[in-house]
Amino acid sequence: QVQLVESGGGLVQAGGSLRLSCAASGRTFNTYAMGWFRQAPGKEREFVAAIDWNGYSTSYAASVKGRFTISRDNAKNMVYLQMSSLKPEDTAVYYCASRLRILIATTAREYDYWGQGTQVTVSP
Repeated sequence: QVQLVESGGGLVQAGGSLRLSCAASGRTFNTYAMGWFRQAPGKEREFVAAIDWNGYSTSYAASVKGRFTISRDNAKNMVYLQMSSLKPEDTAVYYCASRLRILIATTAREYDYWGQGTQVTVSP
């Protein structure tokens, strides 16, 4: 029912910042909780951040808390991940995901739709 397209990935030096965007289609986007996950080569897909249907509640992985901020603009069908103080350990493909619920979730199997991913590379 919904399609997701990520953008904003790229190469950045350690300590720098990037802003990822996820464009969503679907008339019911405003009722979906959204999440960001990442996967590095040879690693499992890892939860990064999530936001509920109206942006009131958020959740972050301990590894990114204080450095990353998830937000959404329902009028524009967009969700964002602002990343600052980036570390080489943040290098991964970042995926936007949605679930057909209003509350946040932190496991991949709880999400219903996924984008293609965008590469983030942080150089030392």
